Amino acid sequence: GEFQGGHIKGSVNIPLQSLSDSLSRIRKDKPVITCCASGMRSASAKSILKSNGYAEVYNGGGWMSLQNKIS
Repeated sequence: GEFQGGHIKGSVNIPLQSLSDSLSRIRKDKPVITCCASGMRSASAKSILKSNGYAEVYNGGGWMSLQNKIS
């Protein structure tokens, strides 16, 4: 539902509970921005990605906040 409420064009929706099993879907040679409704799960996602060798990972926080930053 959160993804349908707004996301960056071309982004991929991977729920936090599926992230560890879906790492192959995420490129390591591109920056990754994590995002959720409040910013809590996106912080956890960033931690998972960093611990799996993703160098350029940013916690975008909550979608509404991120949307304002990129507009």
